[in-house]
Amino acid sequence: MEISTVKTRVEKLRSRINQLNYKYFVEDKSEVDESVRDSLKRELKELEASYPELITPDSPTQRVGSVLSALFKKVRHLTPKKSLEDAFSEEDLCEWEKKIKKLVPEQNLEFVCELKIDGLNVTLIYEKGEFVRAITRGNGVEGEDVNHTVKTIESLPLKLSEVVDLEVAGEVYLSKAEFARINSEQEKVEGSLFANPRNAAAGSVRQLDPAVAASRRLSFFCYELGKHNFVNEPLTQSEVLERLAKLGLPVNPAYKLATSLNEVWKCIDTWSKSRDELPYEIDGVVIKVNSKVQQEKMGYTAKSPRWAIAYKFPAMQTTTKVLGITIQVGRTGALTPVAELEPVVVAGSRVSRATLHNADELARKDVRVGDTVIIEKAGDVIPAVVEVLKDLRVGDEKVFIFPVKCPVCDGIVEKPEGEAITRCNNSSCFARESESVIHFVGKAAFDIDGLGERVVLQLLDAGLISDPADIFTLTEGDLLELPLFKEKRALKIIEAIAASKDVSLSRFIFSLGIRHVGEGVSQDLARYVAANIKDLSPLNLLGFLKEKSIEEFMQIEGFGMAASQSLHDSFNEKRTQELFEKFDRVGIKLTHDVVLNNSKVAGKSFVITGSLKEIGRQQAKDAIKKAGGISQSDVSSKTGFLVVGEEPGSKLKRAQELGVEVLSEAQFLELLG
Repeated sequence: MEISTVKTRVEKLRSRINQLNYKYFVEDKSEVDESVRDSLKRELKELEASYPELITPDSPTQRVGSVLSALFKKVRHLTPKKSLEDAFSEEDLCEWEKKIKKLVPEQNLEFVCELKIDGLNVTLIYEKGEFVRAITRGNGVEGEDVNHTVKTIESLPLKLSEVVDLEVAGEVYLSKAEFARINSEQEKVEGSLFANPRNAAAGSVRQLDPAVAASRRLSFFCYELGKHNFVNEPLTQSEVLERLAKLGLPVNPAYKLATSLNEVWKCIDTWSKSRDELPYEIDGVVIKVNSKVQQEKMGYTAKSPRWAIAYKFPAMQTTTKVLGITIQVGRTGALTPVAELEPVVVAGSRVSRATLHNADELARKDVRVGDTVIIEKAGDVIPAVVEVLKDLRVGDEKVFIFPVKCPVCDGIVEKPEGEAITRCNNSSCFARESESVIHFVGKAAFDIDGLGERVVLQLLDAGLISDPADIFTLTEGDLLELPLFKEKRALKIIEAIAASKDVSLSRFIFSLGIRHVGEGVSQDLARYVAANIKDLSPLNLLGFLKEKSIEEFMQIEGFGMAASQSLHDSFNEKRTQELFEKFDRVGIKLTHDVVLNNSKVAGKSFVITGSLKEIGRQQAKDAIKKAGGISQSDVSSKTGFLVVGEEPGSKLKRAQELGVEVLSEAQFLELLG
């Protein structure tokens, strides 16, 4: 190809990819499948590799740079960053309105209500329309240069639609789905989990390696205009948001105009009730006077703009007193210390208990009966004790002695070396049995409508069930023996139990409550089983899995030693085998999660080495799984194929020594069809 032809093609590819990125990341619309966008990016990358003189800083391929070798550089903000005054009630908002009305007497006020994204504040700098820098808020005067990681955010344009100089502030955040994906991946490799999306976003932005940030799919919303050289100055905050969006910057469309404080409060009430339905975390609503002229008249205090205020949703943290400490026994025998609290409202609900996690954490925080503590609650998660306010102790607080016997069954407890959890070893412990059944009927497992914790405990107390399989032998008459049960309710539950007998394999595996086997591991194991067993039944599944060694389990992608050991031990326990026999007798029917649509791949194990040109490594792994194959990380004598890309590693030599069939990338793609 002539260089002029290549240049034209490169420019068109960039333009199209930028359009697709804007539609996908900003407008949340997909004109084409995501794989199309990825394919265009691959072509552009290949052309730029062949013609490096055509690479420009604003190319979609230039988002991920090199690893930083030193600490972050300090950069001074063009416009000093101010903090917003907080409001926690309708009365606080009324007081704020009274103050600002005095500054613009006899003028009507209009407000813009914007969602307060729970992320990391970052300022972007564009020069002549091109992205040049990203700076954290820091101390408000100077922040850290995080250009290398923020540049990886695909929703941010590297080139604006106009040639302007611009300083704009916004929020880097992680969607709830992306946060869950990252923690699921961490769980599979037994890594540390992030506490919340904000911490994950902040940690990603401050990574030295931009590839790590890129892999976490960060997002961004712009909301504040700083220094700029617009010819036509926006006259309102709503015009600012519209102008930023026209430039190609991502702006949250969920903002509302309000002509009175009453309308503002309605917005707050609506978002407070529906915040869990949003794809990202919010911790409040920011209210701004819309008119720029009025904003200028109101001005600033030393710390805050007078024309804006942040309404905070009910506190996620608060303080209370520890009235006692009790021990809760879970389905795996884990003994969890729980603080019994002086009742207090946190995150909008009244709580009287908070987890202390384990004996080590209890000792580390030195929580004592009588202490004043900070507790935290996020979403539906049980509140946790964050910190003890030791300077408030008066001297009569009591140290809690962790039990050496199970408080439920009086059985022996032990804390294995290297583990944080103390466990009851009695598999017949009532607490363990009850928690196992509660887990079994839960949403992510069999999801039996009407069988909540209270009903399960009633069934166990009455002796109507002793394990999960007994649930499927219940009759309407059995339920009518329980307090407050009438015919309509009993019939409804029996019908729900019958309907739940057909269950997907991954849900069934998860329902067993095996240690270290969460939803992600259950899905991976289900794919592995699907590649080897066509006709599923509880007994077929048991027979297949109990023959697997720990090493064979570890060959399944995503499996570590802990999960492999737990699966091996569980399927070789007499108790588990008896339970599976009961599942078979009561008619549990298992269904595959995946369709085996490629007989050449189904059941075969693949290992990939080197760089693939036509398809990304993760795409290749997903394609293998979708076709019913198994993607593994290491070569063994049981490996079916080794797929070799550019610059293969030592796995190629290992495969040749073991006689494993080697495929080129082209042969691999042909096999996939």
